[in-house]
Amino acid sequence: MFERFAELAREKLCLETNIHISGRNELIIDGCRRIEECNEVYMRLLSGDIFVNIHGCGLRAYDFRTGGLVVRGCIEKIEFEERSKKHETQTACKDKRSGEETL
Repeated sequence: MFERFAELAREKLCLETNIHISGRNELIIDGCRRIEECNEVYMRLLSGDIFVNIHGCGLRAYDFRTGGLVVRGCIEKIEFEERSKKHETQTACKDKRSGEETL
């Protein structure tokens, strides 16, 4: 119930992640919360409930204080990863039908 309410609030208050791509040389990410990793060939950003992985060359970050982030450089690949999947830990579970433990 709370999760559905939070999702509706994010939509109404425009807190969802918005990404604008300008060719291969510029990427604008609204609502970027944190830069996880940053170098000239790879950037990992946290925006909303997703990680945005950017691969390329000559990558540079600009305007982080504005509540968003501008990435410039030669962008080759953009990947999206749900935040919850990254932080899940493997735990042993018991199969109710067979009684066996699995990871």
